[in-house]
Amino acid sequence: MIGRRSIIAASTVLAMLITANVSGIAGQEEGSAMQIIRSGTQPSRRGQPEFFTGAVRVDPLASARAPSRVAASYVTFEPGARTAWHTHPLGQTLVVTAGVGWVQQEGGPVEEIRPGDVVWIPPGVKHWHGAAATTGMTHIAITESLDGKNSEWMEKVSDEQYHK
Repeated sequence: MIGRRSIIAASTVLAMLITANVSGIAGQEEGSAMQIIRSGTQPSRRGQPEFFTGAVRVDPLASARAPSRVAASYVTFEPGARTAWHTHPLGQTLVVTAGVGWVQQEGGPVEEIRPGDVVWIPPGVKHWHGAAATTGMTHIAITESLDGKNSEWMEKVSDEQYHK
C-alpha cells in the first residue's frame, strides 16, 4: 500500500518532471499541443540481465524530449533483485513508492529505503539499488541525459556485497 507521504513525494517529483517535458514539447515547434500518454499504452519490459540481478520490471513514465533531458521509469524489483554498479552523468533521483529496498554508494554502508523516501545520487557517484533480500521494492527513477547518455553501467553487485 502506498502511503500518503509516498504519494505526495511522487506527485511533487512527477509534477516537476511533467513540467520539464511539457516545456520541451512546447519548445519544439510553434502551436504544439499538450500530449497525454495513457496508462497502459507503453509496454513494460524486463530489466536487462547485463544491468540487473534477479527479476526486475521497468515501466517507462516519460522519455527525454528536447530540449528537456529528463526521463523517468517506474521500476519494480522482486526480493533480492538489484541493479549492477553504475553512475549517472547528471545524477539520479529515486522516489520509493512501495516495499523495502537497499541502496549503497561505493565505499559506504548499505542503506535501507522505504516508501516516501527520496534518494539523490550525485553525478558520477558509483552506486547500486534494489529490493531487500526478503521484500520487493518499487521506485520511480528519474535521470537526465548528457550527450544522449543517462547511465554508465559497470560490474554486477556480488552476493557478498549485497548481503553486507
